[in-house]
Amino acid sequence: MKIQSSATAPSAIAVSTPDLGAQRSGPGILQAALGVVAFSLTFPATAWGLEGFGPWALVAVRSVLAALLAGACLLALRIPPPARRHWAGLAVVAGGVVVGFPLLTTLALQTSTTAHAAVVVGLLPLTTALLSVLRTGARPSRAFWAAALAGAGAVAAFTVQQSGGALTTADLYLFGALLVCAAGYTEGGRLARVMPGWHVIGWALVLCLPLTLPAAALAVALQPVHLTGHSVAGLLWITAGSQFLGLVVWYRGMAAIGIPRASQLQLAQPLLTLVWSVLLLGEHLTPAAPLTAAAVVVCIAVTQRARG
Repeated sequence: MKIQSSATAPSAIAVSTPDLGAQRSGPGILQAALGVVAFSLTFPATAWGLEGFGPWALVAVRSVLAALLAGACLLALRIPPPARRHWAGLAVVAGGVVVGFPLLTTLALQTSTTAHAAVVVGLLPLTTALLSVLRTGARPSRAFWAAALAGAGAVAAFTVQQSGGALTTADLYLFGALLVCAAGYTEGGRLARVMPGWHVIGWALVLCLPLTLPAAALAVALQPVHLTGHSVAGLLWITAGSQFLGLVVWYRGMAAIGIPRASQLQLAQPLLTLVWSVLLLGEHLTPAAPLTAAAVVVCIAVTQRARG
């Protein structure tokens, strides 16, 4: 009797133990989704910012203001600097999401509509997933890759159709932005597993300050600023929402549910940006834009249900 009792006890415990992965997954998906909502407003806010700032000035000023905001939080809470082994990763985050992506997308938006740019950037989830496999050794399932490739194929077809079969300069800027941003997301998601997500973006912003501060002063001197309600609102959003708070919840979400799975939530970002471009900018969409965005949204359900 004693042997039977001891043999059945572990089974009972195993059945009653809560699924810690599932408990962690819910908040992680929510945090990553909040990051996507914040990012979806980036292009319309940038278009507003360009009404009063030159492209170089807008990027430099937003980075400086975000760095001051992050630095104030780090200083107020007396957060010690990261270990030396983490600074290389933080440099990748800084180069990708603090400097590279904002600069290249801002240059693209001088000649591209926000709707077009948003759908091209729909390739970001696949790019991020690919880099995360190379960098972290993640192994998503075949169903995951099938859905991710389907979404990427829809975006690629849209890009070719909109450009008349030839890539524009704006497209080249956007594709470059995809690569550097995916690298920043991948490295940031990896670091967020060993330090709080807001520390990752906070220190990355502070790391760029010696570069962005003189760049902002020079850019503002060369590109005069004409403040308007739109330009100020756009600058404030891309500074606090896109560059800091959005990345905080985004990195936390990636740390909780994994970089490949979190990245696929961004398939919804083009659709959200298309909505904002109509509501905030009065842009007129071609039928292909919402259809493409809807197609990639369908892929989200598959990627989120697929087991890595």
